[in-house]
Amino acid sequence: MTSTQSKWLEAELKFDSRVVGKHEVVMTRGQGSVVWDESGRSYIDCVAGYGVANIGHCHPDVVKAIRDQAERLLVMPQSLPNDRRAEFLTELVGVTPAGLDRVFLCNSGTEAMEAAKKFAITATGRKRFVSMKRGFSGRSLGALAFTWEPKYREPFGEAVDNRNVDFVTYGNIEELRAAITEETAAVILEPVQGEGGVRPASPEFIQEARRLTQEKGALLILDEIQTGFCRTGKMFAAEHYGVVPDGMTLAKAMAGGVPIGAFVMTAEVADRMPAGGHGGTFGGNPLAMAAGVAAIRAMKREGMAEQAREKGAYFMEKLRAIQSPKIREVRGLGLMIGVELKEKSAPYIHALEHEEGVLTLQATPLVVRFLPPVTISREQIDTVVAAFERVLNGVNPRAERQAELAAAQQEQTQTE
Repeated sequence: MTSTQSKWLEAELKFDSRVVGKHEVVMTRGQGSVVWDESGRSYIDCVAGYGVANIGHCHPDVVKAIRDQAERLLVMPQSLPNDRRAEFLTELVGVTPAGLDRVFLCNSGTEAMEAAKKFAITATGRKRFVSMKRGFSGRSLGALAFTWEPKYREPFGEAVDNRNVDFVTYGNIEELRAAITEETAAVILEPVQGEGGVRPASPEFIQEARRLTQEKGALLILDEIQTGFCRTGKMFAAEHYGVVPDGMTLAKAMAGGVPIGAFVMTAEVADRMPAGGHGGTFGGNPLAMAAGVAAIRAMKREGMAEQAREKGAYFMEKLRAIQSPKIREVRGLGLMIGVELKEKSAPYIHALEHEEGVLTLQATPLVVRFLPPVTISREQIDTVVAAFERVLNGVNPRAERQAELAAAQQEQTQTE
């Protein structure tokens, strides 16, 4: 790496808070399912901004919408109605399940979950929640209460108050029945657990959650932050299960790459929140709204839900055809795919990036997660699968770990 190439990485490492682990490359450009680093090397992107770039990087319709809106108006608070916001709300409600026609706009999935929590409390007058083991709901103090993995909560001790949260095993109907009572405000669950290992829920589990919440007067809130907007082969994963929840948390792919979030809900839920009970400065800003309009229209026009369904089935078929004793299971829904290994996945994720030019994610220590843009081609899928097979056959995790330790010891010796 030359001095010109390294200055950006050096600056980011120097000034960043360092709470996020960094790769050793600097990405500068993206188009469709491919991104390029500063040296010009290309990568097939199966990270997609953690599931944000569903319609591909720099979709021309979104780029044009952002450019045009930036010349007109960038910010306008939600207390002042805006033409682009009204247009976006109309588009969004046009694709959400029937009855979910009221929207709180914000900037991220975590903010959407915070809103859902408050709306559930005011809608029911209750304060207890049911969440899922292995579930992930965000990193703010409020959303962390719903997040199962202790490593996310423990550094903050009692500031994360989850005393009113009952965790049940994802998929265990008996535990779900025992947990939902007349004191439950809402059940929070992901139709497909992402961070929890890419685990789709069974129809029986989702449908029983709907029945029980209605019976007990609680809300069913589906976390569609990662599963929404064509990722699973439907516009929303709820459609796979024939269930309409009382609310859905949305974000990620909704605006083609521009930060955005929303909690969509029934009028009954929305109308119980007192005026001024929640808010935010940047939610519903015209720039994000313009991007969102363009993104949703592109999803519909280009049949991206159908694309994700077909390409996801093809992708998983190819992955299942890999002959490797290291693979325990291939699972997923649409283009949300996880390959569980019988050993740690990190060395293979590292090898895919550095040796093969393929970007992937970890989902639990054993799972390699593939979240490519829906625009990925079958030829690119074939390339990814062939690369994955090569690294499975070529990486020796123990040898690689020993090499890492030797390098670290050498660096420490040089420093001393």
